Amino acid sequence: MERLKGIIKEGAESRIKDLDFLAREIANWKKSPYHKMQIDGARYYRGDHDILTRERTAIGEGGTICRVDNLPNNKILDNIYANMVDQKVNYLLGKPITFKSDDDKYTEELKNVLGKQFARLLKNIGKDCLNGAIGWIHPYYNEKGEFKFRRFEPYEILPFWKDDEHTELDAVVRVYKRLVYEGSTEKTVEYVELYDTQGVWRYVFNSGKLIKDVEHPSTYHVFAEDEAGNITPLNWDRVPMVPFKYNDDEIALIHRVKILQDAINEIESDFMNNMQEDNRNTILILKNYDGEDLGQFRHNLSLYGVVKVRSIDGCDGGVETLQVQVNSENYQSILKVLKKALIDNARGFDSDDERMNGSPNEMNLRSMYSKIDLDANGMEMEFQASFDDLLWFIDQHLANEGVGDYNDVDVDIIFDRDMIVNESEMINNCKNSVGIVSTETIIANHPFTRDPLKELEALEEEKQKNIDLYQGSFGNNNDDPNNDD
Repeated sequence: MERLKGIIKEGAESRIKDLDFLAREIANWKKSPYHKMQIDGARYYRGDHDILTRERTAIGEGGTICRVDNLPNNKILDNIYANMVDQKVNYLLGKPITFKSDDDKYTEELKNVLGKQFARLLKNIGKDCLNGAIGWIHPYYNEKGEFKFRRFEPYEILPFWKDDEHTELDAVVRVYKRLVYEGSTEKTVEYVELYDTQGVWRYVFNSGKLIKDVEHPSTYHVFAEDEAGNITPLNWDRVPMVPFKYNDDEIALIHRVKILQDAINEIESDFMNNMQEDNRNTILILKNYDGEDLGQFRHNLSLYGVVKVRSIDGCDGGVETLQVQVNSENYQSILKVLKKALIDNARGFDSDDERMNGSPNEMNLRSMYSKIDLDANGMEMEFQASFDDLLWFIDQHLANEGVGDYNDVDVDIIFDRDMIVNESEMINNCKNSVGIVSTETIIANHPFTRDPLKELEALEEEKQKNIDLYQGSFGNNNDDPNNDD
């Protein structure tokens, strides 16, 4: 790896950092609404919603709110938010991305570096940026000297930007917790890693202070070894972190829909609570009840099914009822409105949309996908810019390995969106386009096509075989000059 020298600069001999300033920044970031939004996005996707901690309450003595433990307290979780995240990720990143370049060798090298494992990593990055506004990829060399990519949780990353547009990084701080053992005692330790162009600096965050991590010392980005076995520590010219944003405002999807998701959970839970409050569906009006403790009255009613009353001063005792009806249609109406609002605000599509009935035409499908398509356009634009940054690290790696210098080679990153289509209509459109547009364009838009270039090659081979068969058949018929056929 001696070739790394020159492309990746050597690390600084000394470093001065204001650790007090960094500690304050970390403490403020951990308390910020932005960090809370990132944590909310991750936990809501996992199914850890606020409804799970809800308590039943009632107005107590003096008008104060108090907790009530003797009422049904259902905690129903209908995770439409997670469905929207998966829907968006699979729509844009469900199919492998395609690399297109004039340099075929470069295209093949990119396919080797960004293979199936990276495709899986990119889907996870898509979830990260939806849940936490920004997903992060860390390019690095592992212990074997292999070039790899690692993702970090969005809520672990505190970026420091050089510019107000947040396009260039000055440094990145990662804050994460791990369980460790001191003898037989288990405790949680909070670690801090600072990534910049001078290396990776490691600390322990304890009581608002940054302390040097002696167990995991600071290090350089890369250690290059020459043929003689000499080790040279080196660093990248850029901060080895690539941000993948959901949008340029850096706002997570959960920020748009959390209130709606909470309302859906509460409506469904309230409906179940009301259905289970069987004895309380009927309000009892007591006259001359032979007792003072209403709790004992409810107990006797549930246990014996009878109520003991008496007559006082000529007034007969008795029990009258005031029936409270639970109207399920009201709940269904509200629930329908809330679910539609969540899908609209999440800019997704409803798979139960009435436009899907029967055999939907292309116009209906495009109308149904219009919102998710609009959101995907913005997300794709951000990802295209992020790929430019990621390709810089890949180009340096290929140059270091002696594969070639591709810094000035342009490459197109093509996202193949996964949407429902009317295949019959698309095939007819392709047939009707023959002679109007190129064969390559028709093949690229055919619903059965997976790889347009391979499909063109297969067509050319098939065409050549047919020519060879025709020429062979024609030649056999004319081998004998006396053959009158």
